[in-house]
Parts: sequence; structure tokens; C-alpha cells
Amino acid sequence: MATVPPPKRHPYNQWAPDARALDLVGDKWTLLIVRDLAAGPRRFVELQRVLPGISTEQLRSRLNRMVADGLLTRQRYREVPPRVDYELTERARDLLPVVGALARWGYRWTWGPPRAGEAIDVGAIFRCVPGLHMPPGVRGTIELTVRRPSGDLKRYVLSEAGDTLAIEERSAPDADAKITGSERAWVEALGPDTDRSELEIQGDARLADALLDGLSATAARDAQVA
Repeated sequence: MATVPPPKRHPYNQWAPDARALDLVGDKWTLLIVRDLAAGPRRFVELQRVLPGISTEQLRSRLNRMVADGLLTRQRYREVPPRVDYELTERARDLLPVVGALARWGYRWTWGPPRAGEAIDVGAIFRCVPGLHMPPGVRGTIELTVRRPSGDLKRYVLSEAGDTLAIEERSAPDADAKITGSERAWVEALGPDTDRSELEIQGDARLADALLDGLSATAARDAQVA
């Protein structure tokens, strides 16, 4: 039996397109859930892992609400233990440019080194890419590898998808370009100083540089001026 989602706590009750949109996506965590499902379906526990700070009850409530609003699908599998996957609907995927615009605004006005207490997940930045406008030179397949402090590797693949890039969390042995670095090296490269000296690049260096340029705060400022 489907769980009845909780009512909206703070509806805008205004006949305006932006207010109608915010009725669906204006709650805390909603757009970040959209961002973190950009790479494909995830289970509840996986969403908890990439959304530090959200409580179990908050996440359950938000997912139920998003399913009811037509932003997510919920797929149950007959497995032991039970498995439930959440995936973006077409309606929600249409929000990825909104996530990208918010990221560009963040680069322009709020970006800086990690603050004390902020969780660092470089993948969260990569998951903004489908909503960002990349430079013309970003054409091909790029594998991004993050060496975490624990020593394990997390790999992401960006590939052409029309006018933007799609993201998947997997490896790509035949990628046109590969960029590898420790979590700290990626923080330095994607931070305001854009220090890429500790990243390792294999394959098409121009493609790799074009992607890194597109993920910089400088690119966001230039796009705003243009």
C-alpha cells in the first residue's frame, strides 16, 4: 500500500508560475535529491550517504512527497533484504538546467574553500554537470576518478548527450580522456584557486582541460558577463 505523503507545510498559494514551481521544488533537499539522481537510480541508503545532514524521516518524507508530485518513480524489487530504487521522471530531469543555473550562481557569488564542518563529496559537483553549459571543446567521453581518504576509488563518466553531458557512476576504460586525483587534489582544482597541478590527465589533454575550465568559478563569471 502506497504511503500517503505529508501535506505541504508552507504552500505559496499564489497564481504565478514561479510560485507553482516552488510549491514542488522549494522545500529543503528537493533540488539536491534531483541532482544526486542525475547519474541514475539510487536506493534509499545510497541517497542517505550522498546527502549528509538529512535525517531518515526527512528523507523518507521528501521522497514520498516527490513521488506523489510526479518527480520520482519508486521501483520495488523482490529481494532479501528489500530493495527500493528511486529514479527521476522526465518532469524532474527537466529541472537539471535549474540545478546547473543554481550551481553557476553559487560559483559566481558564494564559492570558496571548504568551510569547517562542510561535507566534501566531489561527486556532488560532477552531478551538476548535466545542467551546466560546457565549453564547445567538451565533446567526447571523460572518466573522472577520485581517490578518497579511505583509499577507495570513485569513478564517474561524462559523455555527450545532445547539447549537454550525461553522467554515470562507473568506469570507462576506453574514455577519450581520464582525470585522476585525490580528494584533496580535486578540491584544489575545483576551488577558487583552480590549482590542477596534482591531477593526473591521460588521453586527450585538451578535452580534459576544457572540462575543468567549464567547472571553474571563472567560467561561471564569464558566462554571466556574456
